[in-house]
Amino acid sequence: MTQASLPKITEQLAKLQRQVSTIIKGKPTQIRDCVACLIAGGHLLIEDLPGVGKTTLAHALAISMGLKFSRLQFTADLMPSDLIGVSIYERERAGFVFHPGPVFAQVLLADEINRAGPKSQSALLEAMEEKQVSVDGTSHALPQPFFVIATQNPSEHLGTYPLPESQLDRFLMCISLGYPDLAAERELLSGQDSREALRALQPVMNDADVLAAQAAVRDIHASAALLDYLQALIAATRSGQWFAEGLSPRAGLGVLRAARARALLDGRDFVSPDDVQAILPQTIAHRLRPKPGSGRGPLAQVRAMVEAIALP
Repeated sequence: MTQASLPKITEQLAKLQRQVSTIIKGKPTQIRDCVACLIAGGHLLIEDLPGVGKTTLAHALAISMGLKFSRLQFTADLMPSDLIGVSIYERERAGFVFHPGPVFAQVLLADEINRAGPKSQSALLEAMEEKQVSVDGTSHALPQPFFVIATQNPSEHLGTYPLPESQLDRFLMCISLGYPDLAAERELLSGQDSREALRALQPVMNDADVLAAQAAVRDIHASAALLDYLQALIAATRSGQWFAEGLSPRAGLGVLRAARARALLDGRDFVSPDDVQAILPQTIAHRLRPKPGSGRGPLAQVRAMVEAIALP
């Protein structure tokens, strides 16, 4: 990445956030996190109550980024082949022909992922990690860029299956939208239907722009002092003082990627401790279980841990 290209990429990303904010009212922080997650090359999990805009957010992001979008509703009877695709024998070709499933998109919305059974949930793992799927011994590459945006209802809702730790670890970030504030809700009630607003959206980026932004994220500088601070946070999660188990090396790399992405959104070519602190809760809380008896949830425990670790 050259210094000349940084302002152009930053302005594109700012325009992207402004456009999505016209659809998802009053949630600039959550939209910023979503964009940071995607340009960091990560997958996104949105956990919240039905009807707060999870699906609309995913669709608005895909349209605004100019990416091919596919949605799959996860249900209890969903089969892995419904996601990946299936090979069907065709007499004209005297052989089996692979028919791709919804996963062959640049943005896959896995809607209510925790309503499907474990077998269908696990079918996403290879796609999310390897950017390919295997059917009948043959590997099929997925389009680039490739993102999974999964939504799930709170685990206490009926008919949900908790995601296993191995799959939660594949998501770079987990966010919640929450209810809109009064001003945003009044704007929603007074404005046009969100489906009509989505149809009116035009892309502000294309797949080449998204790949360029991902490449720019990799070039953001992280100093030795910043890496020392990140390692101190990772070590704290493993100390037994805060959590039952600590972060994996993969999770630590994910935090660094997300912090670099946040720095890029601010137009900087270096990561600051503020970037790490800003993205840490939504990047690691879904991977951790608080130490028994702590009396705090994962997000509150992460924030308490951050306050206890000295800045470099």
